Amino acid sequence: MTGEFDCESVAVRKDGTTFNIRVRGTSFDYGGKPHLLAVTRDITERKQAEEEKKKLEAQLQRAQKMEAIGTLAGGIAHDFNNLLMSIQGNASITLFDIDATHPHYENLKNIEKQVKRGATLTRQLLGYARKGKYEMQPVDLNRLVEEISETFGRTRKGITIHRDLAENLFAIEADEAQIEQVLLNMYVNAGDAMPGGGDLILKTMNVTHKDMKDELYDAKPGNYVLLEVTDTGPGIDKETVERIFDPFFTTKEMGRGTGLGLSSVYGIIKGHGGYIDVDSEIDRGTTFSIYLPATDKEAEETVKAAEQIIKGSGTVLLVDDEAMVLDVGVKMLKRLGYTVLEAKGGREAVEIYKANGNKIDLVILDMIMPNMGGGEAYDKMKEINPNVKVLLSSGYSVDSEAKEILTRGCDGFIQKPFTMKELSQSIREVTGK
Repeated sequence: MTGEFDCESVAVRKDGTTFNIRVRGTSFDYGGKPHLLAVTRDITERKQAEEEKKKLEAQLQRAQKMEAIGTLAGGIAHDFNNLLMSIQGNASITLFDIDATHPHYENLKNIEKQVKRGATLTRQLLGYARKGKYEMQPVDLNRLVEEISETFGRTRKGITIHRDLAENLFAIEADEAQIEQVLLNMYVNAGDAMPGGGDLILKTMNVTHKDMKDELYDAKPGNYVLLEVTDTGPGIDKETVERIFDPFFTTKEMGRGTGLGLSSVYGIIKGHGGYIDVDSEIDRGTTFSIYLPATDKEAEETVKAAEQIIKGSGTVLLVDDEAMVLDVGVKMLKRLGYTVLEAKGGREAVEIYKANGNKIDLVILDMIMPNMGGGEAYDKMKEINPNVKVLLSSGYSVDSEAKEILTRGCDGFIQKPFTMKELSQSIREVTGK
């Protein structure tokens, strides 16, 4: 009786350690008796290489998927912000012309409130798309964890909050408002997982990239701050874990969640050069681990200035390819006291500036336009007048393109939708008058 075989298995060394082997052989009859000839080969290195390849493929697939969804999410947010700009602008203009005794005053304030909610949704989308407006400064994460958890705790009396915050925690360089959004989303998500009450455990510690070696990414070398957010809820199944950071994916019933909370958390953390993981099992709760790069700089605290509408004078060139945004922008600027020239695109803006540059005090320039975008239009106006004052405007927040234009000498940035207060203050900051 003869035959061939080829199989893989695990063998044990004399010291008790195991290693992978491949056994290939043949059986045959010789002299009327069955014989076996086999060759055993140590394939441990090959198996390790295969595992590493699988890990890299998983990393690539996840990165490509997140990038594709992020691009779509960013585009939706940009267009939606332009729609909100028209609504917000018209509401601001009308509120500017009436006082609190007017019968429609409260209705208009409610419209503004709903626009803010819509803008919050687009910020979450932009956060996922990593197109958030980041104003980086050294931040004490422990302080934010405590402040936001105290606020959250007052709204969820059935949840007991435990804090295990490391002493001498490294500072992180971050946009404080964005990290506040991350924390609030994480707390709300944990609270929703425990409608009947439970424990929310918040833990911080100093770590390095070496502590992240078993994850689905290769962390950049250096020091990190780790925040663990643990809830004692029912846990999450494997299928849900794999989709948990996808935008619009939610396990909540209709009307109780947009599915944007955790996706925006993912985008903000990535935008800060950090990493996020989730570890969960059914009936054993859930832990989110957030790693943020540490900085040697000392943490600072921000002080917000009071807001008020500032009227002005002079001539403003407003540039936007969206007719509804251009229309409402012209009305807002005129209410603020400015003479307004308008252009429907980059090429037209350059021509108008070439003919009227000597009397234009400020250009408000849309970033994303067909044929000639804001960046190219800015460069051409800069050639005409090196001292041109330009305020960039976009349905996106400050992304890499906007930052690049700002580094070339552009004077400021404002994100749609904006109110008359925000517009008037941005103009004052850029023109100084």
